[in-house]
Parts: sequence; structure tokens; C-alpha cells
Amino acid sequence: MDNKEDINNGGWNGDVREPFIHQRKDVIDEEDTSTYHDGSSGGNHWMVYLCTVVAVCGSYEFGCGVGYSSPTQSAIMEDLSLSIAEYSFFGSILTFGAMIGAITCGPIADIFGRKGAMRISCAFTIAGWLAIYFSKGPLPLDIGRLATGYGMGVFSYVVPVFIAEIAPKELRGALTALNQLMIVAGVSVSFIVGTVLTWRALALTGLIPSVILLFGLFFIPESPRWLAKTGHNKEFEGALQKLRGKDTDISNEAAEIQDYIETLQQLPKAKMLDLFQRRYSRSAIISVGLMIFQQFGGINGVCFYVSNTFESAGVSSSLGTTIYAILQVLVTALNTIVIDRAGRKPLLLVSATGLVIGCLLTGTSFYLKEHGLAVNSVPILAVTGILVYIGSFSAGMGAVPWVVMSEVFPINIKGAGGSLTTLVNWIGAWAVSYTFNFLQEWSSYGTFVLYAATNVLAIVFVITVVPETKGRTLEQIQAAMNA
Repeated sequence: MDNKEDINNGGWNGDVREPFIHQRKDVIDEEDTSTYHDGSSGGNHWMVYLCTVVAVCGSYEFGCGVGYSSPTQSAIMEDLSLSIAEYSFFGSILTFGAMIGAITCGPIADIFGRKGAMRISCAFTIAGWLAIYFSKGPLPLDIGRLATGYGMGVFSYVVPVFIAEIAPKELRGALTALNQLMIVAGVSVSFIVGTVLTWRALALTGLIPSVILLFGLFFIPESPRWLAKTGHNKEFEGALQKLRGKDTDISNEAAEIQDYIETLQQLPKAKMLDLFQRRYSRSAIISVGLMIFQQFGGINGVCFYVSNTFESAGVSSSLGTTIYAILQVLVTALNTIVIDRAGRKPLLLVSATGLVIGCLLTGTSFYLKEHGLAVNSVPILAVTGILVYIGSFSAGMGAVPWVVMSEVFPINIKGAGGSLTTLVNWIGAWAVSYTFNFLQEWSSYGTFVLYAATNVLAIVFVITVVPETKGRTLEQIQAAMNA
């Protein structure tokens, strides 16, 4: 009873750590790598890999939706006699659908489970793509785009959370980073394939990842942490055993998860406003802060301008964008390999530093062009700046904020925290895309100086606020967050 009262009165620091720092110190001590590591870090991981492959089909679906509008614009406008305003609305309504998905994704994942949320998301994306395919006018086209956007909003939260909750700690960063890799792969493939397929055929290809995901969900277990949280203890142990291998001793890992869940359940049921309480505020600041810097560092503005930048450099826009897409995929793939070795924080710092350099190079090119200085250097500086920028973004700021978001929230507040974080991300994406042209009219080089300054602030934020989470269980991370 005293323990519960202490927690309710804000005594998070001692009481939440007690059950598994002191009582189970023999389990999680960094120096003790005996039985516990045999359970969580050893064993056969094939089921974890299968779960990840199935889940990131949702990430690929996300990328298909983002990449659809670019190669299909002229064909859709011609076939359906759309004005530029009508097509612009079609393109932008995806973001509003994703915002709605972001608001609802946390409660859906908490009530129906991680697999249930993915099934619901698949239903929306499949319905959306079919509506686009059969469209004869702007209304069904927009409804389909809104539905796919909603599914994307849910996927952007539930996929990294599901992967983080099933993966052992030494694989969690790499497997969660596959989320971003598959997003950029989906964008790139849609852009390239869209140059040879009709817009209706390209919409049908968008069905493929959702159908594979729906089918694959029948063969993988639910998140054991969600099962433990909802009181399905028998299913929890079965899912954890399946993920770690039938001959692996899961007793210590299961006990740590159960201890932490039991401690959290002593707290009042968490709501969105609870994120602003002291016990959760650091997790919220870290997660939301990273998303703000990810978006307001200018990524959507830079992507928006990439074709024009390459054209001004004398490179065909299709070739330039293909190079851009390939670089993005390759660097993101490299990120998944090194994230559990280098750590989250070093990658964020290297990435943000590269973003500053990329912005300054691009801004300098615009400054020289505007003032008629070193005209021959302008194209090279512009292209170099864009490539440095996207390479740097893919190296850390693209994937790592989603990894950290999936790690820092305790499971009792993860739904509310994930909804808020994902909503902030989508609002930021819309805001940067919307303001980019206005900023360019104000000052073409000043726009990139502004983005560079934002990324400098991101470096300060990462150094002073963001913790390193590699090599630690989710329970250790979330307890240390409030220590």
C-alpha cells in the first residue's frame, strides 16, 4: 500500500526502479551476463526476423503512398481532367489522413493489439488503393487518398513499436531501423516503376504489401509485452517462447517484463494529458523533440525542391531523382547495420552535423546565384549540398527518432505517447511542405540558413537531452528515463 501511495504521489524514481533494479538486480546487472542473456540475447531468432519482415511490409506500404503522387501527376490530371488545384488537394489530403491515423493509432494499438492495429491499417490502405484504381472523378480519388493516408498514419506508429517490443536488445535498433529503410524503398520503387506503369496499374501495386502483411500476420505472434499488459499471461509466455526459440530459457526475461508491467499497473490509467506529468515528461520531450527537429530541419522542403535543383545543375530531373533515391536507400541500409554498434546518439549527432553542412552548401549556391557570383560553381554546390543533406538525413535523423520513440515510453503510456509523437511528426511534415514556397519567396538562401540553424539546435538537443539506449532492455531504458 505504501508503495502504491508513493507512486501516485510522484515517487517514480525509487519505486519504479525497485522491482527490477534491486529485487532483480541479479538479472539485469550489466556485469552479469549468465542466464538472463541466454534468454533474451541468445536462442534462435528466426521468428523475430519473420515478424520483422512481415511488419515492415507496412513500412513499404507507407513508402508506396508517399511516392505515388509524383510520377502520376500528369497522367491523372489528363485522364480525369483535374485542375492543378484539384490535384494538389489530392496530393495533400494524404497528410491529413495520416494525422487522423496518428491521433487514433495509440488507442487502436492498445485496445486491439499491435497485430490488430496492422490489420485495421491494411483494411484502410486496401480500400484506399481500390478507390483510387476505380476513380472516375476527383471525389473517389480523394477518398481513396485519405484512406491510404489514414493507414500510413497508423503504420508509422505501430510498425516500429511492434518490432521494438519483440526484438532482443542487441538486434532492436537494427530491426526497428528497417522501418525507415522500407519506407524509402517504397518511395523509390514507386517513383521508378511509376515511370513505366499507368497510374491505375501503379495503384494496384500498392495493394501488394498490405495483402502480404495481412497474410503474414496469421503466422507470427502478438507482441508479448502487449499480451502481458492486457493480462494474457499464458499467451504472453507462449509468444515470448516462440520469439526466443523453443529451447531457450525465457524465465528471467519474462520475469523482468512482468515485474515492470505489474509496477506500471499500480499507476492510474494513463491519458494523453498524463504525458505532461513529471514521471513521463522526459520520455515525451525526447520523443517529440526528435520529431520536431527531424521535420523542421527541412527534409520535406529539400525533397520538394530536388527536381528543380538537379535541373538547374544541368542534370535531368529523372536521372537526378533516381540518384537521390538510390543514395537514400543505400545510406539507410547502412544505418540499419551500424545502429546497434555505433549507438543511437552518435548517429544522430553525425547526421545532424551533415544536415548543417548540406544546408549551408545549398544555401551558399543560392546566395552566389542571386548575387551573380562564381556562377559556374552554383550547380556543383547545389547538387553536392542536396546529396550531402539526404545522405546525412538517411544516416540518422530519418530512422533513429522512430527507433527512440519506440523505446522510451513505458507500455502503459505508449499508446498516448506514440499518438502524440506521430501527430507532431505529420503536422511538421505538412508545415514544412506548406511554408517552403513562402520561404523561398522571402529568401532562397535564407531558407537553407534557417534549416541549418534548426539542425544546429538539434545537435544541442541530442547532446543535452537524448540518452543512449543501445544494448539495454526496454524496461531498463524506461526506468532510467525517470531515475
